[in-house]
Amino acid sequence: MKQIDFSSNRTARTVAASAGPMLVAQLLSLLYSIVDRIYIGRIPGEGTLDLGGIGLCFPIIMIVTAFTNLLGNGGAPLCAMARGQNDHEKAERLMNTSFTLLTLVSCVLLLLFELFGSPALRLFGASDQLLPYARSYLGIYLLGTPAAMISAGMVPFINAQGYASAGMLSIFVGAALNLLLDPVFIFVLGLNIRGAALATILSQYVSAVLVLIFLHRSGTELHLRFLTPARMRISEIQRILSVGLTGFIMQFTNSLVSIICNHTLSVWGGDLYISIYTIISSVRSLLDVPVHSICEGASPVLSYNYGASQPERMRKIVRLFTSWSVIYTAVVWILILLFPAFFIRIFSNDADLLAESTRVLKLYYFAFVFQAFQYCGQTVFKSLGRTKKAVFFSLLRKVVIVVPLTLFLPMMGFGSDGVFMAEPISNVLGGSLCFTVMLATEYFRWGKTRKQPF
Repeated sequence: MKQIDFSSNRTARTVAASAGPMLVAQLLSLLYSIVDRIYIGRIPGEGTLDLGGIGLCFPIIMIVTAFTNLLGNGGAPLCAMARGQNDHEKAERLMNTSFTLLTLVSCVLLLLFELFGSPALRLFGASDQLLPYARSYLGIYLLGTPAAMISAGMVPFINAQGYASAGMLSIFVGAALNLLLDPVFIFVLGLNIRGAALATILSQYVSAVLVLIFLHRSGTELHLRFLTPARMRISEIQRILSVGLTGFIMQFTNSLVSIICNHTLSVWGGDLYISIYTIISSVRSLLDVPVHSICEGASPVLSYNYGASQPERMRKIVRLFTSWSVIYTAVVWILILLFPAFFIRIFSNDADLLAESTRVLKLYYFAFVFQAFQYCGQTVFKSLGRTKKAVFFSLLRKVVIVVPLTLFLPMMGFGSDGVFMAEPISNVLGGSLCFTVMLATEYFRWGKTRKQPF
């Protein structure tokens, strides 16, 4: 596999070379859940209820993703910085520390959610009608927790070494397998929602094995191994947790918002609106991938050049991924306004769902372009290890703005629409503040202060 040179002055090509495979990899990774929902929404007679059941599982899946971000995305920027400083021993130790923690935490989460999954689903707003569908999916899906965390958590370390194509390939094989197994398990074998979960976990284990094989092979720059406690450094664990806290909080607060939205919709709209929210969230997941990939692809390049003390190159990187992100989100906003039904039909042809979902989708995506500013500001803070700022703006948008609005807008006469209005309001307020502070405290000061490593 060809290695990307993060020190190259051809910044646009370097960022594109890193972000391109990242985009494909994340789209393929998303297929694990998106394909499930596409097929499940078309199960004769119960597709709408199955979608609602999966929607109730989202908070638990997001919590697993939160811990993956904490340990995987927490270690990868530090690994890239160490490579930029030519400290390969430290870079390898950081990677292996994250791998060891991912393995241990995944086993703990699997045990906890298997024991307490059903009570959690009740807490999330599951009705007597939806609970059996949610439990059928979750009981099997959780068995893939170790594979999901290891594959998603270790791919950033492949990217941090400049092998973005290898990371993409490992995800591609698993996603392609899931695409093939889903219709077989769901329709041919008649396993319905359980078949979707089974296809997903089998595919995740295949991806995890490929990731481990690549990182363990002798041809890579850093070599993977499981560390004993004696070989891990407390200071590095703390640093990994500190840097990863941003991604953790973003996903954990997403889980919190999902719980509150489902619960509020169960009161103001009923089971139908929980299914609608599942579709809206699925469209959001799909359309978020390109802008997220642009930022994540630029992140290791930015971290490397931060470690190498190259402020001018860093400014150019930020200008590039910000402009690309803004253009993309603006185009998406226009397409949503013009063709909302197209996006809903990806997941369901149910007439009741289609009519209401198209109206709500336009409401939910209003001013989507401001989401780009949130992502770009967060990416800079995370890539440079500015944990306090990154955590603050994650909490500001989701906990301080979205949660109260989700609870109170329905009571102020907006009904179920209030739940979907909270997101665009938070994008405008949170995105604007995050990006403005990033410019003032980081971008315009690079090379002019004594902050390390400059």
